[in-house]
Amino acid sequence: MQTLSNPATKSAAEANPAFDTKIHRRKTRPVKVGDITIGGGHPVVVQSMINEDTLDIEGAAAAIRRLHEIGCEIVRVTVPSMAHAKAIADIKQKLLATYQPVPLVADVHHNGLKIALEVAKHVDKVRINPGLYVFEKPSTERTEYTQSEFEEIGSRIRATLEPLVITLRDQGKAMRIGVNHGSLAERMLFTYGDTPEGMVESALEFIRICESLDYRNVVISLKASRVPVMLAAYRLMAQRMDEIGMDYPLHLGVTEAGDGEYGRIKSTAGIGTLLAEGIGDTIRVSLTEAPEKEIPVCYSILQALGLRKTMVEYVACPSCGRTLFNLEEVLHRVREATNHLTGLDIAVMGCIVNGPGEMADADYGYVGKQPGYISLYRGREEIKRVPEAQGVEELIRLIKADGRWVAP
Repeated sequence: MQTLSNPATKSAAEANPAFDTKIHRRKTRPVKVGDITIGGGHPVVVQSMINEDTLDIEGAAAAIRRLHEIGCEIVRVTVPSMAHAKAIADIKQKLLATYQPVPLVADVHHNGLKIALEVAKHVDKVRINPGLYVFEKPSTERTEYTQSEFEEIGSRIRATLEPLVITLRDQGKAMRIGVNHGSLAERMLFTYGDTPEGMVESALEFIRICESLDYRNVVISLKASRVPVMLAAYRLMAQRMDEIGMDYPLHLGVTEAGDGEYGRIKSTAGIGTLLAEGIGDTIRVSLTEAPEKEIPVCYSILQALGLRKTMVEYVACPSCGRTLFNLEEVLHRVREATNHLTGLDIAVMGCIVNGPGEMADADYGYVGKQPGYISLYRGREEIKRVPEAQGVEELIRLIKADGRWVAP
């Protein structure tokens, strides 16, 4: 006779794995970038990139500081020339003298070995694009790549990459192998087509060169401007790495996402989907706006998925005919009074029908139970009922009484 266990004695996740609400992140190796660690179970890292010309020492240093002060943990700068590479040393000194060290990444493109070797002295990570690092001008007359041609270019890539790998290895610094869908090398396009497979193979070619030189301080990205392509590339990369025993952390992003609401939705659709699947160790939201606008989007994505708790989580019903106060106005007042806090869940619910149930996981609840009065909750427990005009003030008093209030 079959013995059935009592589901009440188990958590929902134990009784049915489909009910597991925790995101189980893919295990990756830790990669140090300055004083920040990407991967290895560390919190998902937030990145961005300054717009300023790095020859403008004052402007670039100020832009890096602005980003870092609002929570950007790693800042990328572009180095299109040797002069730009040398200017990074001055920017770094400026930050040390007027602010503090900030983990810096240098973006190197187009046959950039000399530039990369110079800038590697001054930054914590160098980002290269496999499609551009050894740049091959596409030929309109080409119809195929022979195996020998493919391998000959591979040999040139190794010869060009090896010195950079060695200097980064010896300095204990990191590299990002940053594949872009829009800039795949011509031989990859001929061999694999304009596909996620081509993106993955491009990354793997560079990874294998790094590993052959005993260098594994590597982060991988496979960005695309189309979300479905980006999702497929990262999923395939994670699958391939799992199959061959690689554990490199992944840098997520939808490149050229645009601006405004759609740019944010597009970035969230790509980055958030993969993070929910446990894929991804660091993120950048690429908006056609001031870089400072990217950071709140990053943290909102991480907060919504429960991966980082950096602000108050507000739970609020959409309002209906049962609502006993102006929900939008009250939510705004509650947010204005408490949005400087961190690590709290606050629920603002318009009526008693769904209120206590829907806000069961919140730290504090603000519920309309009867006209003109507000019920304040701590968790599931109703603490007091107060006149509506005193609701926000009494909520703050309750948070203070629990020792969870800090001054704005």
